Amino acid sequence: MLAGFRGFSLSNKSGAVTMAKVKLNVNGTDHEVEVADDQPLLWVLRDELKLVGTKFGCGMAQCGACTVHLNGTPIRSCQTPATAVQGQKITTIEGLAQNGALTAVQKAWIEHDVPQCGYCQAGQVMSATALLRQTPNPTDAQIDAAMQGNICRCGTYLRIRAAIKSAAKSLSGSAS
Repeated sequence: MLAGFRGFSLSNKSGAVTMAKVKLNVNGTDHEVEVADDQPLLWVLRDELKLVGTKFGCGMAQCGACTVHLNGTPIRSCQTPATAVQGQKITTIEGLAQNGALTAVQKAWIEHDVPQCGYCQAGQVMSATALLRQTPNPTDAQIDAAMQGNICRCGTYLRIRAAIKSAAKSLSGSAS
C-alpha cells in the first residue's frame, strides 16, 4: 500500500485506489463526498467540506485537537474513517453556535481568556461541551477525567477548568 499524504492509503494490494461515496450529516447539513475508503473524517471535514476549525495535532488520537461530536459524543476525527460515520450526526466547532449565538462554553472560554496559542481550543471546547451535556455540574475530578485526552501545550488547564465551571453555572441558571 502507498501511504497517502494525510496518512490514509492511496491504493489497495493490487495498487488500485479504493474510493467510496460517503453521505455525511455535518452541522445539520447533508453532504455527499467521494473519498478514499479509509480516509479519516478530519481530512474530509478540512479538505472536502472546508470546515477548518477542527485541527490536526498528532494523527494518533492522542492530543484531542481533532475532536468532533458523533451523535453528541466526542470522537477523534483523525483516526475515524469517514466511511464509518455515514448516517450519523457529526458536529464540528463551527456547528456549536446557533444563529450566531455562542454557547455557554464558548462564552466562558472568552470570559476566562482560555486560549493562549489557540490551536487545541476547538477540541477542548468540543470535549467540554460534551462533558456538560452528560454531567451538568461536574466536579474537578470529573472535569479532569473528561478533559484528559485533550492536550494544551500552553498549559491553560486551570483556565479551562474555571471556564467549564462557569459554563456549568450559566447553564444551570445560577450564574452570578
